[in-house]
Amino acid sequence: MTVKNTGQRAGDEIVQLYIRDLVSSVTRPVMELKDFKRIPLAPGESKTINFTIAPDKLSFLDLNMQRVVEPGGFEIMVGTSSVKYQKVRLEVVAR
Repeated sequence: MTVKNTGQRAGDEIVQLYIRDLVSSVTRPVMELKDFKRIPLAPGESKTINFTIAPDKLSFLDLNMQRVVEPGGFEIMVGTSSVKYQKVRLEVVAR
């Protein structure tokens, strides 16, 4: 995601990463905050922000209290808040 300061003053932006597991064996949150970055920006400056989505960001505790990543669809949402974001779909397949 690219973030730009369109204002006249320097400032910081908090870019947030949310993940939603679309289908799982247990009830999961609709939006789960998994990471965030504070980005300082000068007036007119743009920066590209990258997040790494490793298995720990997709895992949860199943009914047996074991940490698992189940195959299926996930929505990856990145933005400046939980209501202002861009999203993509990620599919995890079983091996």
